[in-house]
Parts: sequence; structure tokens; C-alpha cells
Amino acid sequence: MLVPCLVAVAVACARTESASSDTASSGSVSSAPTRAPAAPADTDDFGAPLPTDARFAARVVSLNPAATEAIFTIGAQAQLVGRSRWDEQPAAAKAVPALGDGIRPNIETVLAARPTLVVLYATAENRAAAAALERAGVRTIALRVDHIAQFYNLLHVLGRALGAEATAAVVSDSVRATLERVRTLTASQPRPRVVWPVWESPVLVIGAGSYLDELLTIAGADNAFHDLAAPSPGVSIEEIASRDPDLVAVSASRATAMAAMPTWRAVRAVRERHFLVHDPALTGRPSVVLGMAATQLARALHPALRDSLK
Repeated sequence: MLVPCLVAVAVACARTESASSDTASSGSVSSAPTRAPAAPADTDDFGAPLPTDARFAARVVSLNPAATEAIFTIGAQAQLVGRSRWDEQPAAAKAVPALGDGIRPNIETVLAARPTLVVLYATAENRAAAAALERAGVRTIALRVDHIAQFYNLLHVLGRALGAEATAAVVSDSVRATLERVRTLTASQPRPRVVWPVWESPVLVIGAGSYLDELLTIAGADNAFHDLAAPSPGVSIEEIASRDPDLVAVSASRATAMAAMPTWRAVRAVRERHFLVHDPALTGRPSVVLGMAATQLARALHPALRDSLK
């Protein structure tokens, strides 16, 4: 695995929940991939009514890394009584008790924290957990963030549920403004083609269904696998080589190792060490650091803009 946190969660879900659609996508071309819609204003991504009574926000367990970070950012962390073991951002989140996995959580462990509200990652594998919590009298909010628009929705939903709407709106506007500034600055720049591997066995790359595809566009690049609609379609290294990307997106710790791997040396960009080096601490999750991630990518892609992209 090359990137952490929510990308890892999304990849894991893609492998178990959407394997067939990824396979189908890898053999098809879509010039305009369908963007997953944000949840309606009155329901979550499982179609459940969103809680509006403040009493539900008294004791919150968040098993969704992007949600946990957002809760801290909007200043509602005092209501958190539990998190998943994956929720480690910001650093202060580590002081909140870890209650296990965010996918197929242990319901008894979660209930032992006496939550009034549980925030889940919206994957089919968590529907049973949502039903079990509802039967126990605990309200849930299930949210999935594959796209930047869904992150804005997450902020809005959590702000309303936790009594921090004004702060959530400020955070949302700040992230949006940063992304638009980066988009404007890179609009006239040459656009290298980039492949972004996120899993090595089997090889999975970023497709059009991921926020990382959107970040590449904003930062002034083209995703070499944008024609595949899935968030993380499975491909072969031979297919990557045939598409001949200008750059391969990797973390600094992976670049040297990948350049030495015989299989990856079939890709010209790897042989020539043409890497888009990114910081997984910024790019690895669709959260409040999206603007920082886009800025870092744009600075790496377009060195002439570094002074402007501060």
C-alpha cells in the first residue's frame, strides 16, 4: 500500500465491495465518469434521516477518519468519546479511546462507550453495524467521501448535527478557496500525464472515481487512468507501460524502491525516475487538508509556480 488512512479504507472497500465494477471499468472508457452525488440535506449516505436534536450529539463515536478530523477542526472534539483505530488525525485524536476497526466494527465495544451518536464510513460492509446500533437505540450517520463535493457535504452534515454549523461553513469556504486558487494558478501550465498507484498486489491505480483524480486536475495534471470510472481500478503494469505516463505519483519513501523493482522498470517514467513525489500525510485522506494537498502537488508539478503557491 502506498497511501494511508481514507485511501486505504476506500481501496479495501473497493476490493471487497466493488471488485466486479472495477474489473468492468478497466475494460471500458467513459469520457465523463459519473460523479457520486453528495447526500441529500435530510439523509445520510445510507438513506437514514439525519439527527437534528442536539441531545444526539452529547456522546459521539466516530469510526470514519475524515469525520473524526473534521470534528476536531470544527471544534466539537469535546463530544468525542471514541474513534476507530485508523483515526489518527489530528494528533490530538490519539487521546480519544480507540474502539477497533471502522469497517465491520465490534458493536459491543462501541456500545460500551455509551454513545448517543455514531459516525460510520458508508460502505455496504457497515450496513449491518448501522442496523445493530439503531436497534440498540443509538443514532448513526453514515458518510462516504470519494469526491471533494462529498467532503463539503460531510462538513455540513457534521456541523449541523454537532451544533457547529458556522465553523463548518468557514472551514468549507477556506478549503474551497484554496482549491480554486490552485486551479486558477495552474490553468495555463502544461499538463503532464500522471499514473497514481495505490496498491501493489494486485496493482490498483487511481481512477476518475477518486478525489485524488480531482486533486491532480486542480494541481495542473491529467490522470492517465481518468477514463476508468472506478475510484481504484485494477490494471496491469503492462497497461501502465503502454499508456506511457510522464510521471508516477509516489511517496518519497517508495520512489527508490519502485525504481529498483524489475516489474516496474517496464514503465518508462519509473526507469527514468520521473516521479511526482507527494506527502501521504496530505494526500492520503479527503479531509480538511485537501487545499494543502493540492498546493503541494501543484508545487511539485510546476516548479515555476512555487513562489506563487505558498
